[in-house]
Amino acid sequence: MANLVIDIGNTLIKIAVFAQDELLYTTSYSSLDAETLFNLADQYQVNKAIISSVRKEAESWGAALESRVSVQYFNVGMTAGIRNQYKTPRTLGPDRLAAVIGAKKLYPGQDSLVIDAGTTITYDWVDSEGNYFGGSISPGLNMRYKALNYYTGKLPLIDADDKFESYYGDDTSSAIKSGVQNGLKYELTGFIESYKKIGPEANIILTGGDSYFFDTLLKNSIFAPYIKNEPYLVLEGLNAAIQNNND
Repeated sequence: MANLVIDIGNTLIKIAVFAQDELLYTTSYSSLDAETLFNLADQYQVNKAIISSVRKEAESWGAALESRVSVQYFNVGMTAGIRNQYKTPRTLGPDRLAAVIGAKKLYPGQDSLVIDAGTTITYDWVDSEGNYFGGSISPGLNMRYKALNYYTGKLPLIDADDKFESYYGDDTSSAIKSGVQNGLKYELTGFIESYKKIGPEANIILTGGDSYFFDTLLKNSIFAPYIKNEPYLVLEGLNAAIQNNND
């Protein structure tokens, strides 16, 4: 029997199938339908599912899935051993909580800084004893580029460039790249440096759609040996949550 894990983000719906802790299958969709889920459930003999969503509206396929398998909806009570110290737990994004659960699952007994690079960038710290106190939320990579174009009269909309390495730009396009990407690199290293003062041996865990881009930004930094890229961290956390909740 297997677990079906569904993470509904701002942009994509990510899906994974686990047999206990083993990841059997993963993919992502811009939209989803019940038939796709039924096929996965049949193929992998799914008997439990967990759904996490950052969206306000319910998905039309949710009720249909409930007719086929046991479905749980991820919530702040499903901490899987995390001691959640967030002052307003019900306003905490489920993806942030799932990510720190995933960090504790993959790196038990260790301090970890989770950097989730998606539509927004979140920085969340979980200590070696599983305490989570909160973190930070910042505009994502593409949001920064779009904001410069949207809120100005003449600045063009350009794409991120993982080959850009200059400290400055010598035309408008490269000046924007320098401002966005170097600014983001300085933000990343600043946060990491601050948390390293708390836990010098802490893992730096990158996840989210832009995690590999962030990995490139940090490749020559002094923090490179501590960086771990875990693209399925949120899915791992949700799987840990459903196992813990059933146990």
